[in-house]
Amino acid sequence: MIELNTDGKIMVRRCLVTFKPFRIFVVGIGFFSLCFLMTSLGGQFSAKRLGDSPFTIRTEVLGGLESRGVLRKISDMLEVIMKRVDALAKLGNNSDSRRLDELSSAINRFQPVGLFERIQAIAQNVSNMAVRMEQILQHSMAVGRVVRDGTSSQCEVPKDPRYPDCSSKVDWMRARWTSDPCYAFYGVDGSDCSFLVYLSEVEWFCPPLAWRNHTRPQPPKVPGKRQAAFRTDISTLLEQVGTGKESLSFMKRRIRRLAAQWGTAAHRLDGKLRGRWRDQKRILVHVGFLTEESGDVFSPKVLKGGPLGEMVQWADILSALHVLGHNLKISVSVKELQGFLGVPPGRGSCPLTGPLPFDLIYTDYHGLQQMKQHMGLSLKKYKCHIRVIDTFGTEPAYNHEEYATLHGYRTNWGYWNLNSRQFMTMFPHTPDNSFMGFVSEELNETEKLNIQRNKVDDMAVVYGKEASMWKLQGKEKFLQILHRYMEIHGTVYYETQRPPEVPAFVKNHGLLPQQELQQLLRKAKLFIGFGFPYEGPAPLEAIANGCIFLQPKFNPPHSSLNHEFFRGKPTSREVSSQHPYAEQYIGRPHVMTVDYNNSQEFDSAIREIMRTKVEPYLPYEYTCEGMLERVHAYIQHQDFCAPDIPLPLANSSKTRSGSPSGPFIALPNSTGLGWSSSVSAPPSWPPLSALQLFISKEAQSCVEACHHEGLVCEPTFFRFINTKEALSRSEVQCEGVETEMNHIFPAFSVVRKECGLQKEALLFSCAGLSAKYRRLCPCRDFRKGQVALCKDCL
Repeated sequence: MIELNTDGKIMVRRCLVTFKPFRIFVVGIGFFSLCFLMTSLGGQFSAKRLGDSPFTIRTEVLGGLESRGVLRKISDMLEVIMKRVDALAKLGNNSDSRRLDELSSAINRFQPVGLFERIQAIAQNVSNMAVRMEQILQHSMAVGRVVRDGTSSQCEVPKDPRYPDCSSKVDWMRARWTSDPCYAFYGVDGSDCSFLVYLSEVEWFCPPLAWRNHTRPQPPKVPGKRQAAFRTDISTLLEQVGTGKESLSFMKRRIRRLAAQWGTAAHRLDGKLRGRWRDQKRILVHVGFLTEESGDVFSPKVLKGGPLGEMVQWADILSALHVLGHNLKISVSVKELQGFLGVPPGRGSCPLTGPLPFDLIYTDYHGLQQMKQHMGLSLKKYKCHIRVIDTFGTEPAYNHEEYATLHGYRTNWGYWNLNSRQFMTMFPHTPDNSFMGFVSEELNETEKLNIQRNKVDDMAVVYGKEASMWKLQGKEKFLQILHRYMEIHGTVYYETQRPPEVPAFVKNHGLLPQQELQQLLRKAKLFIGFGFPYEGPAPLEAIANGCIFLQPKFNPPHSSLNHEFFRGKPTSREVSSQHPYAEQYIGRPHVMTVDYNNSQEFDSAIREIMRTKVEPYLPYEYTCEGMLERVHAYIQHQDFCAPDIPLPLANSSKTRSGSPSGPFIALPNSTGLGWSSSVSAPPSWPPLSALQLFISKEAQSCVEACHHEGLVCEPTFFRFINTKEALSRSEVQCEGVETEMNHIFPAFSVVRKECGLQKEALLFSCAGLSAKYRRLCPCRDFRKGQVALCKDCL
């Protein structure tokens, strides 16, 4: 019996040793829960802000009854656990092995399936309860603060006609303030007082509260203006571009390759400006289409023949901004964007935490959408600082949200209500937008002579790196004609087998690095396009290397009305050929545009090309110096944040410095009108001295009307000619003058003698046309080889 007792004691001790970790764990859970509650509640009495609490990220909380139920469940479960552990502890004094077996069986029954899941659920419920308790206490503290300040504990929603949306915004906050943690970050705690403080001090929908301290906080120190100095060292730019994506590697290779030419261009522009002061701007460049959030479909295709035009342009924009001496930040992820802008924690419903830390932001449509998601109302406040790199352009009718919706111009891209000149294009599609462009490598005279000597007159290179571009129906017919005269080379990407779309008589080199492609183009006589891709940089590079570019004519022209590629793009532009810029601005002998369906015309063009001798040619606006001029002029002169200064009265000649004829005078040897130098006017860029007013024909846009006069339409000047006086001076007969939102106005109908003036400045459009109206068109001159700038614009 003594032996049995001894063995029983030993067994009990072993059991106790075995269950010690479990006991410690249970006690730890209880202690943790107690500390958890004490910490949550104790933090309130130290007057911590809601935004400082680790629980503010939760937006769904339990009600009071649910919280009491959670506490009761925790208490009951801990009581059961502790009773059974106490029973186990008493077992050491019990010599009855039967009791030991019963206790062991009870313990086994106690261990439920999913114990840890139950514990995890308990912790989650405690966390939810703590959030609710924290909000209740915050509300109580807010009321207490109001009482101490000598004000009513109940904040009434003010009724101020200057703030008509205040009441509806308070109702929205009552229902949705927990939908985004950013509201708690700004001190919102569920009380009407906190709603009104937020809506009057963070946003601007409610009037300032009388009981609040309205001493304005010291604004952050804005760095004083600094002069921008030209840079030639690109090492810091290369570091900022970063790594990790093949697209970024491509851009860095391009920046390095053109570094010397950028340096030379900077030296030349510095000489032209003669030390003129240039403000150094704080600029954020957010390349939205390369972010993971937008899908980044380009990076994986860089080494597989994918489109590189956008990356070429962005690399050149970065180079131009850096060389001009501006202070750059570069973002290729949403996380970087949030950090640079000062986005509050949450889901992007609230404004930025401080003033915009940048003078300018360059982005694209993807980046613009990301900024909308994360900047809240700050996007509306600061959108005048944004410049959108837009490959194909955005016309005013598509840009104005209300007008686009009402008149069928709504697409997947436009409707941002920006000034149309904030969109910056790859080619000068429409003067409504600003022309940003890109650059091609410029050759020196020795290189040009060597190219002319080494040209192979019967060698052609096809424009098309992807096999899909060779699927054009009917291509075999004109390629057979070309093959009779020339050896045809291709640069189509493939991994293992030759693409079946490429005919056997084509010598395919595969995808070539840029340097090797340059060498191939310097030998070839002809660079031939299939009709796609539209408006890329490759034709300009080929022409710059001494090739003649042959492209198909589109009849009818391609547009969003008849071609899938343009459908959904915010433009009504009609594309007459694969590369309209090359056709219109360069033309013969460097560019030939023919009907590929006409075998005789195509054959004749090939024979003419073989006979024609051309020198390498690059338009000045696509050189480094030309791009630096444009970017400099835009940065220094384009200000879309400044309010428009109202014009002088248009119906009183006495207000116009004594000029009896008003501001418009007849131009010598021209049917157009100019702005009189004796008439004062608000400052403008381009200067009003460049203005020439002409009348379009029916169904003719101002782009076409100005081009017919050897000029360029200038949308900045619309507000100066949008007057009855301009109609009268143009000898237009008006039985009535209407003012409305219409992207055709100012215009008039000859048949009905009706005249219309523009009501909405965002709808001034060079591109608009109507068969019923003749338009008043503001035209200007331009610098030779630099269509974006007037003669006095630099």
